[in-house]
Amino acid sequence: MNIKIVSIRRWLIMMVLSISGGTIYFLPILQEVYYQPLATALNLDNTQVGSLVSIFGVFAMLSYLPGGWVADKVSPRILLSSSLLLTGFLGLYFATLPSYPMSLLIHAIWGITTSLLFWGAVVRVTRNWASADDQGKAFGFLQTGRGLVEILVSMAILAVFGYLGGTNFALSVVITLFSILIIFSGILSWVIIKDDDDGKYSSSQFSGSPFRDIITVLKLPVVWLIAIVVLAAYSAYWGTYRFTSYSSDIFGMSIIMAGVIGVGKMWMNPPAAFMAGFIADKNGIAKSVSVLFIILVISFVIFAFMPGIPSLIPMMIINIAIASFAVFALRGIYFALLEEGGVPKGVTGTAAGFISMIGFTPDIFMPLMGGILLDTLPGDQGYRYFFLIVAGICFIGCMASVTIYRQINNKTAR
Repeated sequence: MNIKIVSIRRWLIMMVLSISGGTIYFLPILQEVYYQPLATALNLDNTQVGSLVSIFGVFAMLSYLPGGWVADKVSPRILLSSSLLLTGFLGLYFATLPSYPMSLLIHAIWGITTSLLFWGAVVRVTRNWASADDQGKAFGFLQTGRGLVEILVSMAILAVFGYLGGTNFALSVVITLFSILIIFSGILSWVIIKDDDDGKYSSSQFSGSPFRDIITVLKLPVVWLIAIVVLAAYSAYWGTYRFTSYSSDIFGMSIIMAGVIGVGKMWMNPPAAFMAGFIADKNGIAKSVSVLFIILVISFVIFAFMPGIPSLIPMMIINIAIASFAVFALRGIYFALLEEGGVPKGVTGTAAGFISMIGFTPDIFMPLMGGILLDTLPGDQGYRYFFLIVAGICFIGCMASVTIYRQINNKTAR
């Protein structure tokens, strides 16, 4: 009976991580699906819309490392619930469609609430959730759950947006609904998560010095390589954000149909992460990551040179599906490299914080770069340069993952 209760609670923990992880980022990355409506409602140009997420990325980057160390010391229950509640309540104010300066400030604060308080705790709890041999599955399950939440919620709220006519009022309702869901996730986290669900108090490597933990992490070459992997994968993820506007600008699809593509690609998330977790545990995390990067390089090069003619719409959609599958598979397993790379469990949060500080910098430069390219190089030329840059970054990520794979094999051979 006790074993059954433990098993049920174990999956409740994964459910909470999936729901919270799948909802907290809806507001900062609202433009993924609602790019044009957001620009219209706030009266912003492409560069200004890109700057919203860029300022979010700047403050997130500054928060990741201290947030990782905090995650190694503070209860995940406190961190998860407080981050979700703060993010959600701030979203209720954003639903009033404030001025551009206030919108920038809100996105900056979201960078702190999602990174200083939230992300390191999620990584720690997920790593503690499974054994060393099942890390791919653990992070794959997390991404699968997050993907399902994102799909179901996005489809329901997109339907509401369409039903209300896609007006500014409709966008305000969308933001309000997202905010309420995030607040609910915060309450759920407080009820389900316990203080030691990340295993920190049972770790023999628990340290009270932030400098000692940070130095320990910085001395590990594999941590720097994982950071490059995450940066490249996350750049590719930002590349998928442009699929919505790419569909409407280059192929002439309506805003609603382009939004459907934006939500539709999310369907690749659950199966990609789920399959990647099992395959990576069987064949190796680093090896699987390398193959996925090769797929992405090819896919984004195709996007760069595909002419925007109606007869190629089926090919475009297939390529969107392939690229999205590879991106979500990568997101599902790249933090499993912590275990395969031999990063000490006691500094998981600090390592994840440093990796995230480097790896999630695309939040800063990718939306801004994309906005500038599309504003200065209108038409297919701007998209061509954007997708080629993404392909080049993915190639660098592939080289980093191959290096990790070789290091692991060298250690095994000794």
